[in-house]
Amino acid sequence: MNAARDDIRLDALYGRVSRRLLPFLFLCYVAAYLDRVNVGFAKLQMQADLALSDTVYGIGAGIFFIGYFVFEVPSNLVLEKVGARRWIARIMISWGLVSAATMFATGPVSFYVLRFLLGVAEAGFFPGVVLYLTYWYPAHRRARIVALFMSGVAVAGVLGGPLSGAIMAAFAGKAGLHGWQWLFLLEGIPSVVLGIWTLFYLDDGIRSARWLDDADKAALERELAAEAVSKQHLPLRQVFASGTVWLLALVYFLFVMGLYGVSFWLPQLLKNSGVQDVFHIGLLTAIPYGVAAVVMVLAARHSDRSGERRWHAAIAGFAGAAGLVAATVWAGDTVLALAALSVATAGILTTFPIFWSLPTALLGGTAAAAGIALINSVGNLAGFASPYLVGAIRDATGSTAIGISLLAASQVLGGLLVLARGQSPGRQEPPKRA
Repeated sequence: MNAARDDIRLDALYGRVSRRLLPFLFLCYVAAYLDRVNVGFAKLQMQADLALSDTVYGIGAGIFFIGYFVFEVPSNLVLEKVGARRWIARIMISWGLVSAATMFATGPVSFYVLRFLLGVAEAGFFPGVVLYLTYWYPAHRRARIVALFMSGVAVAGVLGGPLSGAIMAAFAGKAGLHGWQWLFLLEGIPSVVLGIWTLFYLDDGIRSARWLDDADKAALERELAAEAVSKQHLPLRQVFASGTVWLLALVYFLFVMGLYGVSFWLPQLLKNSGVQDVFHIGLLTAIPYGVAAVVMVLAARHSDRSGERRWHAAIAGFAGAAGLVAATVWAGDTVLALAALSVATAGILTTFPIFWSLPTALLGGTAAAAGIALINSVGNLAGFASPYLVGAIRDATGSTAIGISLLAASQVLGGLLVLARGQSPGRQEPPKRA
């Protein structure tokens, strides 16, 4: 009975922590992801205005991830040293300013430079938040929490599509600016505001949280201490030499291939199916992301309750692949293509919160900061490869189908590698209480 009462109290305490942290972090991620992928909507107008080929667009969309890759690990190590509050604020303010500055792109070179600088500015945000969540939640609670945070991707798609389409349609020609220029400006401002808010709202960890009393802090710290003994606290040199870390980075790379294929090309795929109005395209893109927001949270919750990770991640990847292939088969039918893209988006996005339960359960301390950042930075190189390959293949063949099929194959391979890596730490159970 005592153990049951303790579990109820602990669940209530974690509910309080989640209500404090998750809505704010969720808003930040919506802003981050919107600023990262709104170039997919800007493309519908800016490509003609700046005379950009599909290959040039693909390079510009993806070069973001080169800057991201170079500065990701150093950024996460700085976060661990100076604290999440100041460093996440710095990241958000700088990326908001650079995103807004993309309105000044005048051709391929300036487009490349601004996208690269956006990657430099944003480097460390996502792995920093994933690391930050390990300061609060033990592994057996983390998939659902990461899913709620990462549903910001889906919500950014739900809100971002109609919002981006409306901005481009309503503001075109205002003050002598194109609609895509207004898009970058108006969607960059919220990130700056949220960055300033971070300085006043976010706590660096449990000890600095003034909204918790000493008993609450002790209870949360006991939960983390119970799992800390099973984590590897490796020196940096061993993190970079770890076969497990590099395997996880490869798996993440393969899953990210699908994510940015959808993110950067979904508007174009819908246009190819026969929808021409940019506002209508924006409205329709909300549907796949809305489906994904529900599916990823439900799947992650089931994964937490069952303690199983590998099959949950693999099946999601296989579903994403099936949806992508079906979208190419039904490319000329808007309704069927939209249904297939909904399956693809839901499957692809569901892989991520479950995947991140694996490295965060393995690594602790500086090893966690470096390992999470390394996995994320290497994986996100797919954000360069994916749009570039699809764009180059489209320029060479006149079709998007081959490139999208390549992304589907990456989801299948990622799922197979997750299944092949063995059980540990695939099953994660809550600590036993007396």
